[in-house]
Amino acid sequence: MIPLNIAPGIAMLSIAAPVLGRMDTVHPVLVWDERDVVLVDTGFPRQLPQLLEAVESLGVPRGRLNRIIMTHQDIDHIGNLQALVENTTVPIEVTAHALEKPYIQGERRLLKFTDEAIASIDRLPPQVPESFRQGLKALMLNPPKAPVDRVVADGDRLPWGGGLLVIATPGHTPGHISLFHEPSRTLIAGDALVVRDGRLLCSEPETTLDMEAARASARKLSGCGAERVVCYHGGLFAGDIARSLSER
Repeated sequence: MIPLNIAPGIAMLSIAAPVLGRMDTVHPVLVWDERDVVLVDTGFPRQLPQLLEAVESLGVPRGRLNRIIMTHQDIDHIGNLQALVENTTVPIEVTAHALEKPYIQGERRLLKFTDEAIASIDRLPPQVPESFRQGLKALMLNPPKAPVDRVVADGDRLPWGGGLLVIATPGHTPGHISLFHEPSRTLIAGDALVVRDGRLLCSEPETTLDMEAARASARKLSGCGAERVVCYHGGLFAGDIARSLSER
C-alpha cells in the first residue's frame, strides 16, 4: 500500500497481513530529516519486505533507518523489530518506555500472551489449518525481541525529525507511549486511540489491560494541541480531536 505523506518529514505507512482469515492493516509512522530516519512501530511479523518497500517508496533508502521507537510490546508492533535490527547496514537504536523494555527484550513473556491465550489456539475453529495453529503457538512462545537502547519517560523530547515529544499513555499496556511530532503538530497515538468508521475512540476494551488508565490517557491526549492523529489501527484522523473524544 502507498504511504501517506502527512507533512515534510513524516508519513503514515500501511502494512497489511492476513490475521485469522482476514486482512488487517496497521499504520507505523516514518519520521525523517537529513540525519535521522525514525520508524515508530514495525508491523506484523514476517512483513519486513513490505515494510522496507514502503519506506523506500518515500525516497528514503532503507540503509538510512537508524532509529526505532516502540510505542509498546504487542506482537503487531514488535513484529519486524528483530529482523530490522539484525539485518541492517547501520546500527539501529531502539527506544521504549522502561516498563515495556523487559518484554521487548524477551526477558518476560508478553503480557497478553497468557497461558489461557496460548491454550485458546487449540480451540480455534476446525477449518483453521494445523500448520497455522502450530506457527501461531510458536510465535507466542518465542516472539521477536531486540535490545532496548534508550529508555524514555513522559515529557522527554527527542530531537529527531524536528522534535518528538514523548507522552506517557498507559492503559493499553502499562508502559504505552504516544508521540507528538512538533513541526507538523501530528499525534502518533499508537494504540492509545483508534479510528473506527471515521470516529476517533479510546483504546479498544478487548485488547486493553486497564481501561480506566486508558480513558485517562485519552483525555490527556485530547488536550495536546494536535491538528491530526495517526492511530495504529484505523489510520489518520484529521477532525476535531478534543471534541471527538469528549463525545465518547
